[in-house]
Amino acid sequence: MDNNKIVTSNYNKKRLFIGLLAGSYLTLVLIAAVMWRISAPGLREIADILPLVSGIVLALFFGIVGLGIAGLVAAAAGLPFFPFVLRRTTGMVNLLFPLVVFFGGLLGFKRRQIESSFVSVSNKIFHRMNIKVPADRLLVVTPHCLQLDTCPHKITRDPMNCKRCGRCDIAALVTMAEEMGFHFFVVTGGTLARQTVKRIRPKAVVAIACERDLTSGIQDVYPLPAVGVMNLRPNGPCFNTHVDLDEFRRELENIIILPERKKDEGAGQNG
Repeated sequence: MDNNKIVTSNYNKKRLFIGLLAGSYLTLVLIAAVMWRISAPGLREIADILPLVSGIVLALFFGIVGLGIAGLVAAAAGLPFFPFVLRRTTGMVNLLFPLVVFFGGLLGFKRRQIESSFVSVSNKIFHRMNIKVPADRLLVVTPHCLQLDTCPHKITRDPMNCKRCGRCDIAALVTMAEEMGFHFFVVTGGTLARQTVKRIRPKAVVAIACERDLTSGIQDVYPLPAVGVMNLRPNGPCFNTHVDLDEFRRELENIIILPERKKDEGAGQNG
């Protein structure tokens, strides 16, 4: 078995991040309550109403955050949720992520496990929000380690330089991009990926990468919706990696508005 793979089920992946997020939230609530209690006498000396006002502000803030986390849990669990609240919760989750990693580390969880769980939750939320975009507004980015290391052809920035020998997965991805019409780029790191997003200005992103790069990439492009597909690393990280092409195609088919679907939607509107 590949040691780089996370062997927990998708359910357990989602449960890990959500549990750590909830634990981090409750820890912050406890810290805020203690700090409020300590500072209350000093605030009362300034004005009698200040402890009450500050308490109400803290309660409202953490109440809104708590509702957002509850919506996240509901969406990940397949329960009803409010999309408006969930969109704003995603940004808050990104801010809390370092605390989640720290809290998870104290409990003995490795960062890679937490990142994998984060990507799983993020993907679930993406699909629960039923995000659909035309193929020409979808950007797909992959790491350069997907290319065979002995290949002499430079495909970063222009994957069409691929000669499609079939020795790595780039050829299949280039062919898929031509067939389906989405933008496809091979990048060497986060900087180039961000530049590509700014240049293409897509409505959604699908990225193939490892847990670390997917986590940072999803957070970097926020509020742009993004889906992460974990790469396969039979030769170790960052070297001759692969992607499950069937899984990747399923993700695309779930996101892209196919021509037939657009035609059907137009007919429905006219009717």
